Amino acid sequence: MTDYFLYEELTWPEVAELPRDLPLVLPLGGGYPLESVSQALGNPARAGLLPPIPFGWRGSGLAAPEPLLGAYIANLLDSLRDDGFTRVFALTPPGIDLGLGDARIALQTPGVSLAPDSARGKVILIPIGHTEQHGYHLPLSTDTLIIEAVSQGTAAAAPEQALSLPVMPYGVSMHRASFAGTLNAGGRAFEDFWVSVIDVLAARGFDRFYFLSGHGGNSSFLVNVVKYAGDRHPDIFCATAFLYLSGPEGVAALEKHRRSQIGGMGHACELETSFILHLRPELVHMERVIDETDFVSTPSYYMDWIEGGALVANPPWTDDTRTGAYGAGSLATAEHGKLWLEAAIAEKVGHVAEIHEQLRLRQARRAAGA
Repeated sequence: MTDYFLYEELTWPEVAELPRDLPLVLPLGGGYPLESVSQALGNPARAGLLPPIPFGWRGSGLAAPEPLLGAYIANLLDSLRDDGFTRVFALTPPGIDLGLGDARIALQTPGVSLAPDSARGKVILIPIGHTEQHGYHLPLSTDTLIIEAVSQGTAAAAPEQALSLPVMPYGVSMHRASFAGTLNAGGRAFEDFWVSVIDVLAARGFDRFYFLSGHGGNSSFLVNVVKYAGDRHPDIFCATAFLYLSGPEGVAALEKHRRSQIGGMGHACELETSFILHLRPELVHMERVIDETDFVSTPSYYMDWIEGGALVANPPWTDDTRTGAYGAGSLATAEHGKLWLEAAIAEKVGHVAEIHEQLRLRQARRAAGA
């Protein structure tokens, strides 16, 4: 009987200690019979399950072109190989040819339905997290858990205005090799896949989209996605924003409750640790927290939640952190995590209303001009 563990619940030092011949499986969707998975793997004593890809293939309810999905997944599997893992597999429904060769296991799984036609006229929320290191004390799923809660909370707070897609647990990490456990979908593959998702939804009559990112590494690529989408589909309104709690009200909520000084909120920090203490406290190892706030700072480039200064750069993470953390995780509290989640949802509800208003005003102007 194979003992399966959830990869995303580990910390990066725990991933670093895994045997490199341990099978790791990345599923497309869920519902696969684990006994059959074990048989396909040769009945190993232990295997890891990565967070599933929620959609993108035929039968998923939202199908992108297979070469684009294949490139996305191939990059994720290559991340694991780069970390030294020798047995990595994608688990897919039958008949899904993603060009993965022997790295693919095909088993039957139930189909799903996403974004029903009745949701036309709503803002489609597209949450994208990531699976990456978050210091010694937080799980690899930190970004995914946070943005999933923000997106679902936004849809629940404004059900007539917004619909949330399932969260995508993989984004872009340019610092992937610095610490174990971090995956990378690749910038080009990431952009191509998400532009194709908008293509599919726009062809079905959806015209309002909001990419919600829980991971800073996604941000610049999502700006490109939004630009491409707007150029290809002039009748839609597609937007993104820098993570969450980055607008005036969100920043005010951060400043009202934070205990750290500038540099205390960046990554595996006071803010993200507070969120996970609220959402999934059993995954937080506060006894392992190491605060790291000694970022190489100059007036135009420094680290805090909203990265400061006029300069945009991408220096090696190991210049600034030994543990993978930027910030003061030791100052986190579950109470503040709850308050900041509520503030993040309120911020996103406001953005949803503004997206509706933007499209309404633009449609009216076009009609008047015609």
